[in-house]
Amino acid sequence: MKPSDKAPEVVSLGCRLNTYESEVMRAHARNAGLMNAIIVNTCAVTKEAERQGLQTLRRLRRENPDAHIVATGCAVQLDPARYAAMPEVNRVLGNEHKMKAESFLPNTNETVLVTDIMELRETAEHLVEGFDGRARAFVQVQQGCDHRCTFCIIPFARGNNRSVPMGRIVQEVRGLVEAGFKEIVITGVDITGYGGDLPGQPTLGQMVRRLLIAVPELPRLRLSSIDPAEADEDLFQLIADEPRLMPHFHISAQAGDDMILKRMKRRHTRADIIAFCDRVRSLRPDAVFGADLIAGFPTETGEMFENTCALVSDAGLTYLHVFPYSIRPGTPAAKMPQIDKPTIKARAARLREIGRNALAQTLRTHVGTTTDVLVEQALEGRSAHYALVRFTAPQTPGDVVTIRITSADSDMLHAANTPVQATA
Repeated sequence: MKPSDKAPEVVSLGCRLNTYESEVMRAHARNAGLMNAIIVNTCAVTKEAERQGLQTLRRLRRENPDAHIVATGCAVQLDPARYAAMPEVNRVLGNEHKMKAESFLPNTNETVLVTDIMELRETAEHLVEGFDGRARAFVQVQQGCDHRCTFCIIPFARGNNRSVPMGRIVQEVRGLVEAGFKEIVITGVDITGYGGDLPGQPTLGQMVRRLLIAVPELPRLRLSSIDPAEADEDLFQLIADEPRLMPHFHISAQAGDDMILKRMKRRHTRADIIAFCDRVRSLRPDAVFGADLIAGFPTETGEMFENTCALVSDAGLTYLHVFPYSIRPGTPAAKMPQIDKPTIKARAARLREIGRNALAQTLRTHVGTTTDVLVEQALEGRSAHYALVRFTAPQTPGDVVTIRITSADSDMLHAANTPVQATA
């Protein structure tokens, strides 16, 4: 293959929604004939994420002097002029245009395509047929967010809430299942905000119920992240009744202190997080919970931080995504009294240690059990509870194997030599 014939490459930074969109862009670029291209899908959730995107673009240009480099994603949407001025970048696409096939035509004079994301009212029409090198597939059910948390810039990069009609979701999931995917992850910016802009205002739970009825051959469905203030009754009923809905629930918690939650402009309290976990556990006793937590939010005192630390055990959290607070210019939190960086770093480290201990404790409870594992690589996969499982004998990626857990380390489970059963 000549360098000019090299298939387009996509570098996806940030969230699971970016992973989904990257597959859309990969297909668009390939179908348009945009060869020898590298598409960088940037993230802007923190200044550090933005810095990593810039660093990635510069590194890729050094390593690929002849490539056609496309910069896109949330960081680009927020500051397109910065990326258009970079000598490393050939083409700049905003979050609307990156989902359009015509944006990737090789011979175009329009090298900067960025529009006002707040004017969008619908999601782009596209269907993903597969995910390069992945055992599970991601399906976007909505875009954007109607809320304005004081630390978050993402609504201004993604726009307001825009939901995908149920029929299109069913069509996409059915196609992915026919392509061999055994697990689908429902993703978006605010998936529990699903449906508010659609006729009849269906909820996330109602959409998921219809999806599982319409695609009975789908073995596993997973939710990416849940806002405890928006979980609906249909969703709770599915948690109780539907074994195909995986018992791992990631909560957009952010803090465990009520004053900090108020200053973040979150819509839930500490008690709401605990009540959500308790209710899910009463419906699904084996459920496990992850959470996003920010360490060192402006004005956070030592006592407030201790409340967040205590939330891990009080709510029974296992998988923590800990973010040290960093100033995100353009947000209200950037104007609040800031915590010094060494304190933020120390608090984040302590939260991560609490999370590691919680995970190790949870993993030990799985020793001696039999569980279904989605094989991601020949020697490892993920259980229904999202635990990393290491095999002693190679398995076929993409299969779901029923296997016995023999031991646990601090961060993974170990399985018996051979599966009890394999589902090809």
